[in-house]
Amino acid sequence: MIKLEYRPEIDTLRAIAVIAVIIYHAKIYLFGNLIFPGGFLGVDIFFIISGYLITSIILKELIEKESFSFKNFYIKRIRRIIPALLFIILVSIPFSWIYLFPIDLVSFSKSILYSLGFGSNFYFHFSGLEYGSPEGLLKPFLHTWSLSVEEQYYILFPIGLVTVFKYFRKQLIYFLVICFVISLLLADWGSRNYISATFYFLHSRIWELIIGSLVAYFEIKKGHRGQDKILCHVLPVLGLILIVYSFISFDNETFHPSFYTLTPAIGTTLILWFLHKENIISKILSYKIFVKIGLISYSLYLWHYPIFSFANHLEIFFNKNLEKLFLITITFILSAFTYYFIEQPARKLNSFKIVFSTLIIFFAIIVTYSTTTILMDGFSKRIKVKNYQEKHTYSYLTQNGTPCFGRPKNFCKFGSHEKKIILLGDSQLASLSYDLYNRTKFNYSFLPITSGGYFHLRDIKQINKHTKKINSGYDFLRNDIDKILNKSKNNIIIVGGATSLYFYNKRVEDRALHWDNLFVDKKYLKFDPKTIEKDFVNLIKELSINNEVILLYPIPEIGRNLQKKKFKNMVRVFNYKYSSFLKQNQEVLNFFNSINNPKVHKVYSYRVFCNEETNICSTHDKDNFFFFDGYHPSLKGAEMINDLIIKKISYLNK
Repeated sequence: MIKLEYRPEIDTLRAIAVIAVIIYHAKIYLFGNLIFPGGFLGVDIFFIISGYLITSIILKELIEKESFSFKNFYIKRIRRIIPALLFIILVSIPFSWIYLFPIDLVSFSKSILYSLGFGSNFYFHFSGLEYGSPEGLLKPFLHTWSLSVEEQYYILFPIGLVTVFKYFRKQLIYFLVICFVISLLLADWGSRNYISATFYFLHSRIWELIIGSLVAYFEIKKGHRGQDKILCHVLPVLGLILIVYSFISFDNETFHPSFYTLTPAIGTTLILWFLHKENIISKILSYKIFVKIGLISYSLYLWHYPIFSFANHLEIFFNKNLEKLFLITITFILSAFTYYFIEQPARKLNSFKIVFSTLIIFFAIIVTYSTTTILMDGFSKRIKVKNYQEKHTYSYLTQNGTPCFGRPKNFCKFGSHEKKIILLGDSQLASLSYDLYNRTKFNYSFLPITSGGYFHLRDIKQINKHTKKINSGYDFLRNDIDKILNKSKNNIIIVGGATSLYFYNKRVEDRALHWDNLFVDKKYLKFDPKTIEKDFVNLIKELSINNEVILLYPIPEIGRNLQKKKFKNMVRVFNYKYSSFLKQNQEVLNFFNSINNPKVHKVYSYRVFCNEETNICSTHDKDNFFFFDGYHPSLKGAEMINDLIIKKISYLNK
């Protein structure tokens, strides 16, 4: 195998990338501002570095030997990737058994199998899980989506590169450029139209890997990298500035990957091409501490997410910065151990047969455990609560294997009845959709228009309260919905969601969810509850002209995730105080009570859980949980709320 020149600055780039990713997932705040809201771009830096190194290896071997050993290439990749991954999965399994509820244990096991099959990016996309969402941090191996992208690249790209080099050597550069352009265009278009698939899939990521490939191509063709002394001193600094700027200025609302992503990509390219040993910036980037972090960056990336995820499940840590720093310290300790005692021996051991045999044994153990867990429905008997498997979870409707929840376009439509039930709201309302559809589908068509953190308002925008950037995706979604609502006649429109949060910026007292967005007026971008109330009243008036409107009162947000309180054969359950519910929602209740419209029909959803006399909002009975997590009703809870909605619909049909 061709050995490349060691460049310590590349390890430092890895260090910068992995630290940015860790800080992003930890959500560390300083003076009320989120540090590195664009830290997820560290993954994109990894992609570019991988493209550079892999292409360098392949091209140098092709040029020097006029052939390429796929066997040696894939053996090296196996030694590099698989041992640490299997080790961390094995360590995570006992924690998953102890702390995850059955449905989550099934999801955990499926994600493992897909990870081992280089397809976790497909799994998380088709499961409807949005990267960066609070729910995402409850999935211990969500981060393996990027490993799957790289592994898919390792499988496909060498075959394409070797084939083109062998038969169309002079056209190789055109092959790379065409792939780059097509992928970038697909990414930019997809980031606005098919967000999840664009984020997770190789077709919209390969342009980043090919950037690295292009650097490697020109380096090998020219026999050197950038030579201009001035540029070699100035441009790497500019590259570092572009990278850091991206970490600070990007956030979850930025279209990504897209043309915007060229900012950190160009920054990384400038460093790869113009940095030399004699540069000042090279000396800085070659400090031993940075290089050491870069060396363990792969283990750091693998370890940090399961640690953060299980901390979230336990709800023991992960609320305060000091707790997060403690978890990061643990991550570094475990990563150093994994690097020196797992990664290094696996790479350096002369006999690949021993390495391979060991990996096969670990692989078999993991696959057997995961498959059995799935077949046994997560070993639901571990949970004492009766009917747990059927009743604790909430369900979103799906169509053609894709969740209806969170679609920016092409909303799900069910049935052919002339009269429709339309859901208009956020994830709380979406959690009612599965049960409500099944109870109304014989008499109504069903149109769920729901998305996370979304509440339909006409003259309101959504901004990030830290960066003050406008969420353009909110406007796209609103415009699509308006087109549907403007045509709606003689239908039942159900409106609901976490209104105390959207209207008054009120949260449940100990809420762990980081809500970064504010609803503001369209003209001055100011948060003003009265403006929001006025906009909502106007919307309700418009909808009620030709439709019947059901206004869903607030659903209790208990704040504490029941599933995070799970220990083996024991669940800590608790009730929520009605006074706490009022503290959060009194303004909403007063506002909704003030709405007087004969075509607006009110459903007091909180009353099925809350008792004013006892000052208790029940979260469970002896058989069932009423909430899936701290903020959404379970299927049982949805049934209880939908009983009220069905009564109201029956009344409207008289």
